[in-house]
Amino acid sequence: MSATTEIRRFDPFLLASLASRDQLCLFLDVDGTLLDIAPSPQSVYVDDRLRDLLLRVRVALGGAVALVSGRPLATLDELFALYTWPAAGLHGGERRDAAGQVHVRAADTARLEPVRAALRRLVEETPGAVLEDKELALAVHYRAAPEFEWKLRRIVRQCAVPLAPEYHVLDGKCVVEIKPVAASKGHAIQAFLQEQPFLGRVPVFFGDDVTDLDGFACVEAAGGVSIAVGDNLPAMLHLASPREVHALLGLFAVDTRYTQ
Repeated sequence: MSATTEIRRFDPFLLASLASRDQLCLFLDVDGTLLDIAPSPQSVYVDDRLRDLLLRVRVALGGAVALVSGRPLATLDELFALYTWPAAGLHGGERRDAAGQVHVRAADTARLEPVRAALRRLVEETPGAVLEDKELALAVHYRAAPEFEWKLRRIVRQCAVPLAPEYHVLDGKCVVEIKPVAASKGHAIQAFLQEQPFLGRVPVFFGDDVTDLDGFACVEAAGGVSIAVGDNLPAMLHLASPREVHALLGLFAVDTRYTQ
């Protein structure tokens, strides 16, 4: 992570500089950033107001908006129905560019089979724990079972040992995930920045979790802006909640300099 000076909340000077830029591209994490964290991965939804806001921002920025999430592309498409977004899923393990072409990082998923079976047994034995099977990655959520956090983290790490060095463990908010090492949000953003309509634009990445840190580093190295939801991550701007993210996106959507 590059060194930055933390700017809390809606700093008016940084907001003014963002609003005055004519060549921006936006990269948006989903859970905890665009959407409030839900009790389980399956219980989130995207309402029509947010869909409309994102579409207006996309038009204002000439299509230079992409979703960058730990969820699979198929799940993102279900959530954000009516429009197929440029998106990176599985923390960059799969990516769909603006032309609609899907790029998937190769991984030996057969090696995950015994771990998948072990984690299924683990969540069956742990009330409140949930296994999110992403095919290329496996995530154990424990938001509804916080008392088992350290047990779950320990066992998931033990299960991941035989998968090294191709796979590693990624810790997040009430989730611990086994994913391919080669996949990262930073790599996905770098790939987008080499393609139209993102090429040559100033990148801004919104995220809320440690899984977003490499994305922050990527946009900062490219002369862009990192925006964290909450106070726990080093970033150039901090917003309090997804509601504040929506408010800031609204500034991009209505600025006439982007719509003329």
